[in-house]
Amino acid sequence: MSRHRAPSPVTRRGALVAGAAWVVGAAAASSGLTGRWSTGTAPTALPSEALAAAQVPSAPASPAAPSPSPSSAPPSVAEVETTAAFDRTAHSTTEASSPWVVVNKRHPIDPLDYEPPKLVAVAGERVAAQAAPDLEALLARSRDDGVALTLVSGFRTYSYQQQVHRRSVARNGQAGADRYSARAGHSEHQTGLAVDFSSADGRATLSPRFAQTDEGLWLAEHAGSHGWLLRYTEADQAVTGYNAEPWHFRWVGVELVAAMVAAGAPTLEQFFGTSGGPDYA
Repeated sequence: MSRHRAPSPVTRRGALVAGAAWVVGAAAASSGLTGRWSTGTAPTALPSEALAAAQVPSAPASPAAPSPSPSSAPPSVAEVETTAAFDRTAHSTTEASSPWVVVNKRHPIDPLDYEPPKLVAVAGERVAAQAAPDLEALLARSRDDGVALTLVSGFRTYSYQQQVHRRSVARNGQAGADRYSARAGHSEHQTGLAVDFSSADGRATLSPRFAQTDEGLWLAEHAGSHGWLLRYTEADQAVTGYNAEPWHFRWVGVELVAAMVAAGAPTLEQFFGTSGGPDYA
């Protein structure tokens, strides 16, 4: 049973702001979150990793009730300085090994059979070595806060993603599968920079209901302070091309999360000016 009754949904910007506030020092003014798990100390960074085992919902979930809008306070001096000083060309958005690579329906992984040069095991899954420290730190912080997070998917090979998508097509048809599951070569999991979270008791695994669990709410508040971005939300479907996945987080680094918040850009596509959308190229 949840320790917190009837939690309110956390919006995309609310999640981003809450995470980045640790970096830019504007949590109270910009996130609109209660900080129920806050300890008053900055998180520490250690190492981490991930592999894959996913199922796709058989039918679209009923849309959740709209959540209250987070505070629209003007950006702080720290936020403005973060945006002005941020170099958006520091890493490639097209190279598969880049921490900022944008992978979506318009931009496949290149080469299609790419695998990260080094994979590290974290909590039973594998992730690219560069994402491991922040993932381990995030999991450690969750344990300190009494939140039982687990990983259910991390790195996936091209061939494994083919199997995942085929199963989804068999269950939901091609159009339905393309809303829930990436075609092989278009999955962020293949970069080793994406993971799917769940709770230790397995409730709401790979379900929209995960957003309303203690674990989902905690992630929305704290993932950004460890460089993990909530990638697919209800509000951003037209840009990302996928239905909301409150369990799917992508590592981009703390600095980029903070810069996205300061710029008011909730998706990688919008921040870097990269094409996206629901249709495959």
